[in-house]
Amino acid sequence: EKRARLRPKTQRRPKMADVLGGGGDATAAASAPAAAAGTAGAANSSAAPPPAAAAKSATVENAAELSFGPEFDDIHILSNAQVAVILQHSARSAMNRDEELHDVYRKTQKYVNRFNGMTNPEKDPEELVNELDNLQDALTTFRKETEEGEEMDLHSSEVAALMNLVATDTMVEEAVALIPSLSRFPEAAIDEILDLIRSTMIRIVS
Repeated sequence: EKRARLRPKTQRRPKMADVLGGGGDATAAASAPAAAAGTAGAANSSAAPPPAAAAKSATVENAAELSFGPEFDDIHILSNAQVAVILQHSARSAMNRDEELHDVYRKTQKYVNRFNGMTNPEKDPEELVNELDNLQDALTTFRKETEEGEEMDLHSSEVAALMNLVATDTMVEEAVALIPSLSRFPEAAIDEILDLIRSTMIRIVS
C-alpha cells in the first residue's frame, strides 16, 4: 500500500500568526462572520432575485458529498480553536482601546470556547497559534495516492471539522460517522490523518 505523502501547497492560506500580527487585522477577521451574517440577512429581506441568480443560489448543499453553495468558493474555514484564539486576541485589543464588545461577538466567543478541545491556559499563546497553524498546514497538504495514481486531499471544510470533532481517542469508524465525506479515503489513510491530530492535541494539552 502506498503511503500518504505531503507536497507543497500551490496556494498559501492565511495563518493565524499573520492575522494576529496586528490588532486591527484581528478585529476585522473576528468581525467578518457577523458582517457576513448581516449581509446575508439584508439580501434575504430584499426583492426576489432574477431567475439566473435564483438558479445559482438553488445549489443543493451536501457536506457528505462536499457540495457547497458558490458563496463558499475560496473561503478560508477556521476551526473553533482558531476562532477562539483570534477572538481572545481582538478582545484584549478592544479592552486596551476601551471599546465595548458586541453581544454577537460575546456569544460567538462563548460558543467557540465551549466546543474548543484544543486549548491550554498554561500554554504560551504564540506556541498555541503555531501548533494550530502547523496542524492546519499538515491536514491541508495531506495527499493520498490511489491505486489508479490519482491524488486525494482534504477539503477545507473537512480540515476544520477534523480539528473541531476529533479527540485523542477518536477511532476511524467514529471519524467517518462524524464526517461522512472521509469514507472516500482508505482506513489506513484516515488513521494517518487522525494521528496528525492526536499528536498535536497531546502537545497542546500536555
